[in-house]
Amino acid sequence: MTSIHLRTPLTESDIRKLSAGDIIYVSGILVTARDAAHKRIHQYLDESRPLPFNLNGLALYHSGPLAKKVDGRWVILAAGPTTSMRMEDLEYKVIESLGVKLIIGKGGMGEKTVKAMMKHCAAYAMFTGGAAVLAAEHIREVKDVIWMDLGMPEAVWIIEVEDFGPLIVTIDSYGNNLVERTIAEAERRKTEILRNL
Repeated sequence: MTSIHLRTPLTESDIRKLSAGDIIYVSGILVTARDAAHKRIHQYLDESRPLPFNLNGLALYHSGPLAKKVDGRWVILAAGPTTSMRMEDLEYKVIESLGVKLIIGKGGMGEKTVKAMMKHCAAYAMFTGGAAVLAAEHIREVKDVIWMDLGMPEAVWIIEVEDFGPLIVTIDSYGNNLVERTIAEAERRKTEILRNL
């Protein structure tokens, strides 16, 4: 497995060199968005309204951070990943319309998102669930928070990170899917074990 350090904004070249199974670390700007934020993004797109933030070339993190204000500035205390399949019916349009190059979450994504990644050169990477405090340690600064009316975890947090990871590339821009590959290998081994019992 290769370990790769990336910095946003990400280019097509950055994404094309990634393979399912690679370990990556991301520096630069991450933008968080969960269910409610994805629905509002779709609403803005449907109404041809400009978004109050830019996602072009950035990494979109499925996360609902826990934050507090210290001396008038937001500090992220925990920022673990959300189950990405919750965004499956919404993510493809975000990728094709807004230029997102990397999705970060947990658990993988489905066929609609994979097709959008292949067509528009994007990738999906997983961050370990249950490591929310570790994730927060890589956040250097909250640049902005948008749509706080949705609630703290559903708001869009624009954060600056340094070596955010380790992340495992789970779906690359060629459609290779580490989760599907692992499940298929587990099934193959199970069949082999059962046959030899």
